[in-house]
Amino acid sequence: MLDARQLEALAAVAEHGSFGAAAQALSLTLAAVSLRIKSLEAALGQRLLVRGKSVRATAAGQALLAHTKQVRLMEADLLAGLQGGAPVRAGAAWQSLSVAINADSVASWFLPGVAPLLQRHRLLLEILIDDQDHTHDALKSGDVIGCVTTLADPMRGCVAEPLGVMRYRCVAAPAVVERSRTPRGAVSPHRLLAHPAIIFNRKDALQDAFLLQHFGLKQPHYPRHYAPAVEAFETAIELGLGWGMVPEQHLAQRPALQEVLPGATVDVALFWQHWAREPASAQRLTAAVKAAAAKHLHPFGPHGEA
Repeated sequence: MLDARQLEALAAVAEHGSFGAAAQALSLTLAAVSLRIKSLEAALGQRLLVRGKSVRATAAGQALLAHTKQVRLMEADLLAGLQGGAPVRAGAAWQSLSVAINADSVASWFLPGVAPLLQRHRLLLEILIDDQDHTHDALKSGDVIGCVTTLADPMRGCVAEPLGVMRYRCVAAPAVVERSRTPRGAVSPHRLLAHPAIIFNRKDALQDAFLLQHFGLKQPHYPRHYAPAVEAFETAIELGLGWGMVPEQHLAQRPALQEVLPGATVDVALFWQHWAREPASAQRLTAAVKAAAAKHLHPFGPHGEA
């Protein structure tokens, strides 16, 4: 039988990033927190945390953290049911859910889609922002209960549900587009790549996908600006600092932007990966995410392709 106090100490260290911060959060001494985790490691016969400048969980620690999150959610759902079920009454305790989402999805369709659920059931979201090709790492580590990802194959203990396709277009300020054309009006990749690309972060590969898909260019070299915030990223393009890949949903709010290659898109297939055994609150979130995606994203092709 796992000791609840030891699991609480493990979760606190993982959440706060250090033994000292965990001790403060739990109103315990540093020695008490350390003793609880050492006792848990001794009982299980394996290391759960890697100590160093930053504390991180081992594979076994990640599995225990995921278990702890599930237990917390199930206990909260049980208490809510004993108190009369949904909708949650005013003054009831808030319940937290952690998810990993790509930045483009958060504001454009995810938050508008789940906002009514959060308010109705007094749910708090902790959103971890990452590239859609990497959000599943947070689910694998036990940091979140679900993620929007490009990974179609379900991870161990998880379900991958298709959401839809997020469509991106290559855009720039009109002056940049004009300078990227030949005298005959055709877009020249050589001229385009003379301008910097505006890239969200170093994990972002959409611009390379566009160049490969529409110009046949593999791993081209070109100057790059990095702007890891949606507003700053799109503003940089609007100011003429370079070209970039912007979701279709965002272009209505950016009428000054012009397509570099009209009609040329990069489609990204998105999936909702979540625990196979979900508590009721997480099940409600999954249903809201799927409904929001169905409303805002492009459907998959007839054979499931993007």
